[in-house]
Amino acid sequence: MLRRFFLTAGLALVPACFAGAATGNNAYDFAFTSIEGEKLDLSEFSGKVILVVNTASRCGFTPQYEGLQKLWDTYRSRGLVVLGVPSGDFGGQELATTEQIKEFCTVNFSIDFPMAEKTVVTGKHAHPFYSWALKELGVKAKPRWNFHKYLVSKDGRLIDWFSSTTGPSSKRVQKAIEAALVQ
Repeated sequence: MLRRFFLTAGLALVPACFAGAATGNNAYDFAFTSIEGEKLDLSEFSGKVILVVNTASRCGFTPQYEGLQKLWDTYRSRGLVVLGVPSGDFGGQELATTEQIKEFCTVNFSIDFPMAEKTVVTGKHAHPFYSWALKELGVKAKPRWNFHKYLVSKDGRLIDWFSSTTGPSSKRVQKAIEAALVQ
């Protein structure tokens, strides 16, 4: 009886041990929590191209918010979703609370594209989407700083990534988005 109890208790803990594990087949298998505190299921964007960007409010790359908003304004009618994922993983450069992040993005950059709540994007506690991306694209494509970008195809596959230094207004990013939108 006691043995069964410990076996059952141990099995109950297994999902917690693998909470950050990459268990999806494509991006649509993952969800974030929105900056408004609601579930933000990537499957809601099925059939659209998604640019997932880990962001930070106090970073040298923070002006990229302007370019991300411009991408969203330019391509959303054609099927692009820009998803901002605030993170304090790199230099603690994200604000402390969701409310502060939301206010900063609205006041300074008029952001109206979807945003997640503050999220861990690296290491053993990384959000499952980021663990999956690492597994899919390899260590070369992992975020090394704020404003790292992943491009997801209409069918939920990772098709490209862009380092922090490759801004949203770069020709490389725009060409990749345009190619993904016509596929």
